[in-house]
Amino acid sequence: MSPGTKFDVVVVGAGVFGSWTANFLQRAGRKVLLLDAYAPGNSRASSGGESRIIRMGYGADEIYTRWSMRSLPLWEELQERIGATIFHRTGVLWLAPGGNQYLAQTLTTFEKAGVTFERLSAADIARKYPQIAVDSDAFGILEPKSGTLMARRAVEHVVADAVKRGAEYRTEFVESPSGRGRLASIRTRNGENFSADTYVFACGPWLPKVFPALLGDLIFPTRQEVFFFGLPPGDSRFSPPALPTFIDHISEFYGMPDLEGRGIKVACDDHGPRVDPDTQERLATPEKLAAARAYLGVRFPALKSAPLVESRVCQYENTSSGDFLIERHPDFENVWLAGGGSGHGFKHGPALGEYVAERITKAGSIEPRFSLATKKTVQSRAIY
Repeated sequence: MSPGTKFDVVVVGAGVFGSWTANFLQRAGRKVLLLDAYAPGNSRASSGGESRIIRMGYGADEIYTRWSMRSLPLWEELQERIGATIFHRTGVLWLAPGGNQYLAQTLTTFEKAGVTFERLSAADIARKYPQIAVDSDAFGILEPKSGTLMARRAVEHVVADAVKRGAEYRTEFVESPSGRGRLASIRTRNGENFSADTYVFACGPWLPKVFPALLGDLIFPTRQEVFFFGLPPGDSRFSPPALPTFIDHISEFYGMPDLEGRGIKVACDDHGPRVDPDTQERLATPEKLAAARAYLGVRFPALKSAPLVESRVCQYENTSSGDFLIERHPDFENVWLAGGGSGHGFKHGPALGEYVAERITKAGSIEPRFSLATKKTVQSRAIY
């Protein structure tokens, strides 16, 4: 990179939102620079870690179902092109008590959007998945074409694909922009300046740190703990295809089967305390481990004494409702904000990147629910 190089677009943040945005902008013929303070898929990022669910179910929120439907073939296309596994089609099994409205709305949306699914009674679950224990009033929905994305690896490949197409990547910490009007350049902690026609800040949990006055009270990074439990030797009941990825609306836990020998993954979807993504200690707490063990023993009785083989601490970056944030910065005419993954955003990386790239290259209106105006200072999550 020669001194004084000017880019069409600089994207700040090489997580799943930023990397796919850079990828689609490069495909559109723009000269793109992608920056990240640490590295793509790093251990502090919300896009880091081993695995993320990709599923179509979103209750009545059809927009997210359709974005998932758009994203999955783009993930699969990337996988085929690079020749590395980034998606496991495990299927996704939803579990819920009888009369659950969210799953009833999900079924309606599936029928409208043409999603492949299978409805399962408690007896069907017992027959198909005898390793899962549910009460007699429970029911399930199986999405056979959905599954699990290998998150850290996937992000690394999205960035590498963008670079192969001509984008440039640098590990740089970007200082917060100041002023108003048209942003001429951004400066890094190393003293470098990068100029572009347009800037996209897709910094995940760092967005409220980069723009504290604007987003400090509107995006909430929360601590989330994840656990992997070891399986009995030679036991295939908890590996695909015997066990799918699962989302449990009975207990508000979710997890994945044993993928690539890592053990069964279990995590609670409740929002944890607010944290700083740079400085929070990544050591799981005994209380959260005990809760995960208790859940495992109830839902998968054969694993009630399973050993912990790995734990991780990451974070969500929640908006008040769980809707994404995609909009121009109100003070800078050539700065875009893309964030608020809210614990469910990873799967949507391709659709979101395509959407942001099209707003930049072709203009067009912004979906109102992604707007800054809809983001509040009090969390009241509506998107799961």
